Amino acid sequence: MRKAEGSLLLRVALGLFAIGLVALFALFLTPPITGETAPLFVYLLTMCAPLGFLCGLIFALRSGRRQRADAARTDPGTPAN
Repeated sequence: MRKAEGSLLLRVALGLFAIGLVALFALFLTPPITGETAPLFVYLLTMCAPLGFLCGLIFALRSGRRQRADAARTDPGTPAN
């Protein structure tokens, strides 16, 4: 069950980061193409990139801690700094 939960967190992180990057490209390409500023929702969607990065960082820290805990369980003679 933990592995599926971690995999879901990684997928959410990648999705949020991708949405944020697409919105960022739209934010920078809107003025040259249309001559106007981007709509408010584009500015708000750009905040998905840091949220996705944060979720990815949480996933990496949790998965590393889980691997270290699993290694300590299988080999009790090795210190798990």
